[in-house]
Amino acid sequence: MGVFAIRLPDVGEGIAEAELVEWHVKVGDVVREDDVLAAVMTDKAAVEVPSSVDGKVLALGGEIGDMIAIGAVLIRIEVDGEGNESGVAEDTVAVPVEDKPAGVEPAAKREPKPAAKPAAAPVAAVPVKRAAGTKPLASPSVRARAREEGVDLRQVTGSGAAGRISHGDLDNWIASGGIQQGTVVRGQNTGVEEVRVIGMRRKIAEKMAISKRQIPHITIVEEVEMSALEDLRAALNAKHKGERAKLTLLPFLMRAIVEAVREQPELNARYDDEAGVIHRHGGVHVGIATQTPNGLNVPVVKHAEAGSLWDNAETVSRLAQEARDGTIKRDELSGGTITITSLGPLGAIATTPIINHPEVAIVGVNKMQIRPVWDGQQFQPRKMMNISCSFDHRVIDGWDAAVFVQKIKTLLETPAMLFVEG
Repeated sequence: MGVFAIRLPDVGEGIAEAELVEWHVKVGDVVREDDVLAAVMTDKAAVEVPSSVDGKVLALGGEIGDMIAIGAVLIRIEVDGEGNESGVAEDTVAVPVEDKPAGVEPAAKREPKPAAKPAAAPVAAVPVKRAAGTKPLASPSVRARAREEGVDLRQVTGSGAAGRISHGDLDNWIASGGIQQGTVVRGQNTGVEEVRVIGMRRKIAEKMAISKRQIPHITIVEEVEMSALEDLRAALNAKHKGERAKLTLLPFLMRAIVEAVREQPELNARYDDEAGVIHRHGGVHVGIATQTPNGLNVPVVKHAEAGSLWDNAETVSRLAQEARDGTIKRDELSGGTITITSLGPLGAIATTPIINHPEVAIVGVNKMQIRPVWDGQQFQPRKMMNISCSFDHRVIDGWDAAVFVQKIKTLLETPAMLFVEG
């Protein structure tokens, strides 16, 4: 028998470390080649690490939330034959990046510890509530076992990333007698749940803290009459049904932003506040805030100024789906110059969007609804929507912000102007 060490692979150019966000195995588990061992997070992309051998898990290389260096030992597996390590104690694990002193060699090169200790057990993951109607996430072995036990996985709460169901979750479900999610329990509940902020949620928290701490926001809310644009959108979709991507509001709003920043290039920019330099971009790279099972992603539609309505609609649809699937590329999550955020039908009357640092402006879309509008003689029912736009007040004056919002309003209310050059 031998020991085979699986190291954290290079998960992207320029990445030196990754956060450990989920273990799919525990010490003592028997794994097969290609079984998923763990999930790590880098920037805003989650990556699953598979096993390259068959064997039994001897030691785990860290706890949930640890930062692990690329190339450090992630897990050790007992295998038939010699393995790729010799004379390594079973309790030797990789040193997390944030805890490893300067000059300390990777775990694989250190001498075995004199006293064997059991490997640290991973921190228990917090159950993730799955959205109604979504397919449960689970490995083939978990699905097979659920079928054998007669368990409907749609009823089981998963503790892994994006609500992935593990064997431990299945054990808990069976042991509890199959208590339904959301079952009301009468009486006092004195429990306190400790939730570690890790993975995507930690990155979102860091990004939002930087934005609010460093950027003095100014937000302008304006009411927009959407009837003409909605009629045009419906007519175009009906004409090209089945031939082209379905047009939502976003491609029209992107076209309006392109036209507006043509006159105000200072809004299509990124502010390097440490260097005191504003980078005004010629290309309009529109970030689209997208909710995913793992948290908020902002895929970027590069060069929106060069795409047609349908080109941009197809790109938005593709990027949003890849973000939700976790297959989006790193370079498609960076480089934005201005962002659109929308809660869709769940949106409120008005919001105060937080700027996507280091950008200087963000356009928020609120809920569209029929409202009575006075036309000078009587009230008429009209499709109305508020837009909420926030600006970095260090580099954008209130007057310029108001001009930008009014330009967007005018273009959306008279959509024919979106297609008139100049």
